Order: sequence, then structure tokens, then C-alpha cells
Amino acid sequence: MEIIKTKGLIKDYYLGKVKVRALDGIDLVIEAGEFVAIMGPSGSGKSTLMHIIGCLDRPSAGEYHLDGDLVSALPKSALAGIRNRKIGFVFQSFNLLPHLSILKNVELPLMYAGNSARARKQQAERILDSVGLSDRLKHKPNELSGGQRQRVAIARAIVNTPSILLADEPTGNLDSQAGGDILEIFSELHRAGNTVIMVTHDAAVAARADRVINIRDGLIDYGDLAG
Repeated sequence: MEIIKTKGLIKDYYLGKVKVRALDGIDLVIEAGEFVAIMGPSGSGKSTLMHIIGCLDRPSAGEYHLDGDLVSALPKSALAGIRNRKIGFVFQSFNLLPHLSILKNVELPLMYAGNSARARKQQAERILDSVGLSDRLKHKPNELSGGQRQRVAIARAIVNTPSILLADEPTGNLDSQAGGDILEIFSELHRAGNTVIMVTHDAAVAARADRVINIRDGLIDYGDLAG
């Protein structure tokens, strides 16, 4: 069953009066439960595509269907609600709030969803335990290693039990050991039934996915796929 479908997806940006086309007509289908890697050189449009799939941005033209619903035409306020319910996002730079404990960082999506304080704490503790951080609940992000901070970011992304997990260069700031540990968490989430979509420039990281989509100059590079 397809969970993500785009048709003729276009995204334009303006640098002063100069129009830059980041996506030039992307047609893409991702099935529920797939583990997909998106690869491409810098400036190819892969992160722009990820942001639209993650409802962080809207296309300039074309259609984006998520779970059968046309979401590309929705206002940003509606996209925020969809994102909080259905999508977890993991960033290369972690994006944790430095003044909060890791427990409070992971509770944030549950707070936005309106969960009670007790329910938030219990769920956040359970998820942090699942990524091996049950002994670090009161620590601040700057008291953790890079690999541990990325585990916190993953815990925050999955605390609302989203069906889709998006990761933008999730191992880019990590050493090989920590990166391997993070990829194994993604594999476990995939085996549990989640749809995982990961942007990476590293072929070894992409090899963990079921399917690799190559993006070049804002288009899917089918030549690379065939080769």
C-alpha cells in the first residue's frame, strides 16, 4: 500500500530576483513499510524533497499525497498537525533544546499533542529506555556524546509513534561506531513496521536501505538506478 505519492513536484526558491529550481518535477511512490535511502550530490534537491515529504515545506507546484490525502495544498498550520501525528524527523544537527533535560526534550512532541504530564513522562521514559538511555534521563544534551544525542533525537522523533520516520544525514556528525549503532536502530524500527526514509551522501549508509533513490538536478536519476 502506497503511503507517499508525489506527482510533478516542483519547488522554486528566489535568491533576490533570481529563481532557483530545487525540484523539477518529481514523480515518486513509497510503499508503507519501506526503508528508502535518497542520495545525490550537494544541491541536487534531496533535502528539499525530504522537507516537503516531512510537511516542513510546501511545493511550488505538483501534488503530494500522504496516506491518500492531498496535503500539498494545505496551509502550513494544517501541515504542522499532520507532521506531529504521522511523521518523525531526525536531523544531522540533532536540534535538541540545550536548556532541557533529555527527558523533557523527548516529552515535547507529546506536550504539543496535548498529553497529560504523567502520560508524557511515562512514554518518554519508555522510548528512551528502548534506545538505551534510561540512565541519562536528567542529563542535558551537552553532557552526552554525539551518538547519545542522536539517540535522543530518534527517541523524540518516535515518541508519538509516527508511521513515517525521516532522517536527514543522521550519521553525518558521528564516528563509524556511533553511526553504525544509529543505523541499527533505524533497521529495528523498519523491522517493526515503520516506513523509514533517509537522506545520505554515503553509499555504505544507503546500502542498509531496501531501495535507493538517486536525485540529480532536481530530478530522479533513473540512469543511475538502472546502472
